[in-house]
Amino acid sequence: MTETIREGITLNIGSCNDYVKTLGDKSIQMIYLDPPFNSDRNYTMSVDSKVGFGDKWDDASYEKFIDETITELKRVLKLDGTLYFHISAVCMLIPQMVLSKHFKIVTPIFWKKCRSKNNVKHKLGATIDIIFKCNFKEKAKFNIVLQEKDPTYLKNSFKNSDERGNYSLGHLVTEKTKKGYMYEFSCNGFVFNPASGWRIAKIELEKLEKDNRLHFPKKVGGNLYKKIYLSENPGKPCTDLWDDIHSISQGSEGRKYPTAKPVKLLERLIEISTDKEDVVLDPMCGSGTTGSACSNLDRMCLLNDMNNEVVDIVKSRF
Repeated sequence: MTETIREGITLNIGSCNDYVKTLGDKSIQMIYLDPPFNSDRNYTMSVDSKVGFGDKWDDASYEKFIDETITELKRVLKLDGTLYFHISAVCMLIPQMVLSKHFKIVTPIFWKKCRSKNNVKHKLGATIDIIFKCNFKEKAKFNIVLQEKDPTYLKNSFKNSDERGNYSLGHLVTEKTKKGYMYEFSCNGFVFNPASGWRIAKIELEKLEKDNRLHFPKKVGGNLYKKIYLSENPGKPCTDLWDDIHSISQGSEGRKYPTAKPVKLLERLIEISTDKEDVVLDPMCGSGTTGSACSNLDRMCLLNDMNNEVVDIVKSRF
C-alpha cells in the first residue's frame, strides 16, 4: 500500500527490501536509515500500547539483516549521494563492519542526545548515538551547515571593538610545536618575527593590514592577531560532534513513536547532503520524522514502514 500524504511526501507500508526493489537505480540523493539497534529490548509507547517493535536478535541474524538491507539501499543511492545509518554507540560494531564493506567513505557523527543519565547505577550512562555518514566517493554532495555558537563563548570572546563592531582574536602565529611561514613583518611601529613562523603567507597578512583587520599588542614582544568580527560569523561550521540538539525526552517536541528522533536532527542531515527538490528515502520511517523535515525544507520524501500502525501517526504530522 502506497499513498501520497501530501505533495512530494509518500508513505508505503510493507517490507523495507521489497519496497526498495521497486525504486530505480541511482534515483535517491539521501537515505536515512534508523533500523533496529540489536539492543535486546522491545519498544512500545506505553505498557499497554501495541505501537512499537521488537529488537531482539542474535548477532549473526542481525548482521545478515543489515547486510541485505544495505545491499538493496546502495543500488538506489546516487553516486554523489549519502546514506546515514543511525545506531546506538554501544551497538555500532556490526553496522560499522557491514557499512565499511559497501562504502568507500564511512564517517561517524557523534550525537550527544542527552545531558546526563541519573537513573544509571551499575554502568556508564549512554548519552551518545552514532550516525554513520556513508558515501561512494569523497566528493559527494555536501553543504556547509552552521551550528550556533556557545553563549558563554560569545560573551567572553568578542570583547574587543572598533568602528566595525565587536570582534574576537584569531591566531596568526604558528603554535610552538611546528614551523609555519618564516618571514619578518613590520607594521604600526612593531616588528614581528615569530620563532615558529606564521599560519598564513605574507601576502595574506598584508591583505589583513590593508583592511584594518589586525589587532596589535599593547607592548613589544606580544603577538599579532587578526580580528574576527561577530557580525561576520553567524555560527561555526558543523563538526562531527553534535551536542546542540537534544533527544525528544529532553526537549519540547512531542513523542509520536517509541524511538522517534527530533525533527531538528533530521533537518540538519538533510541540509548537509541535499538541495531543494532532491529525493530523500527513509525505509524504516516510524513516525515519519524524516518526511516532516523534508516538508519543512522543500525536499521530496519516500517513507516506508512495515507497521500499519504508523499510518495515522505519520499523517498526524501533516
